[in-house]
Amino acid sequence: MNDGKGEGVAIANLIGGADGYSVVGWVYRWSTGEHAVMWDVYGPPQPVSEIRPDLSAEQKQEIGFGVLTRIGRNSS
Repeated sequence: MNDGKGEGVAIANLIGGADGYSVVGWVYRWSTGEHAVMWDVYGPPQPVSEIRPDLSAEQKQEIGFGVLTRIGRNSS
């Protein structure tokens, strides 16, 4: 994605998955200033354990980091 054309730029890796060390997705910053998550195309979204490099509290809130850490876990 190309920021110069009004698209997104990857700013961080989402780390997690079954082993806790794999890149399972990316955080993109759009030219509008918004942030979004793009998942790895191989398989369903995986739980996220950390973001590298770390993001600000505001950025984490915008992408719903708390929810990303609970993906695939039972709510019971």
